[in-house]
Amino acid sequence: MPAVSDLVRQIVAAGSLTDPAWQAAFAEVPRELFVPYYYVPASGGGQERLWREDPDPERRRRWLDGVYEDVPLATRVRDGELISSSSQPSLMARMLEALDVRDGMRVLEIGTGSGYNAALLAHRLGGTRVTSVDLDPGITDAAREHLAAAGYRPRVVTGDGALGVPAYAPYDRVIATCALSAVPAAWLTQCVPGALVLAPVGTGLVALRVDGPRDGEGRFLPTPAFFVPLRGGRAAGAVAQQAAASRGVPRHAQRQDSFHFLSGLAGGSAEPHEVYELWRGAGRPPRERYGVTVRDGVQWAWLDDPDGPHTWELDGD
Repeated sequence: MPAVSDLVRQIVAAGSLTDPAWQAAFAEVPRELFVPYYYVPASGGGQERLWREDPDPERRRRWLDGVYEDVPLATRVRDGELISSSSQPSLMARMLEALDVRDGMRVLEIGTGSGYNAALLAHRLGGTRVTSVDLDPGITDAAREHLAAAGYRPRVVTGDGALGVPAYAPYDRVIATCALSAVPAAWLTQCVPGALVLAPVGTGLVALRVDGPRDGEGRFLPTPAFFVPLRGGRAAGAVAQQAAASRGVPRHAQRQDSFHFLSGLAGGSAEPHEVYELWRGAGRPPRERYGVTVRDGVQWAWLDDPDGPHTWELDGD
């Protein structure tokens, strides 16, 4: 399938896909089966739907071309709000490689979306080793159909992702494809010791190594990550923080992604000018200088040192 090959070549050339096992998964799982339609901005405003069954051959061609571009695709929009998407393939590749799976591992995916990521995991590990959960029954029903059409049958559960899926625990890996304000405590209790949780917190990806049901620690990857927020549970509250207020913050800082990442982690615990002074004084720190620690159920983000002077409590309950 040339379009699939073109996409894989793009991702490999960008350095996002180096593991041969994941290269095979991306080459052999056709993305088009998981996005029979998606939405793009319309020229006159609003949203235009491109879909596989469009009677116009030119629009069908646009649909297929878009499927195999290295871009996220809006798959469900409700009342003008994006509620589900198919993530950018190169970001998916970086996350799957960072997940560091091994044969025989059991993986929990939070946020089923189109089912494409679950299919890639099932290709790599086998369907019985993969569990995916989403709150919306419309999303999970469609994902099961997409997965069956592609020949994969991971467990797809309708439920609150903030609570995990205890019925199929314990897990060796947890991967979330939705934005969070913190790592939900339930996920750690469903992991084996030494498990890895890869989750978007704020606008970054934290790789949290689990030490026990109430303990874990890890740093952020350098990769920015912007996802639809997790719905359900307390984790459905305000996740990625809005850009800091401009008062007291020089314009050049407001244009810097690293400043806004710190603003999101600090949340309401610091004034914008305090965030700016820390950001400037610390040398405009990139994401990988930050981390998240969970000790005895208490969770906080930090800069450079989990026990250092710059820490911010996160609510993971």
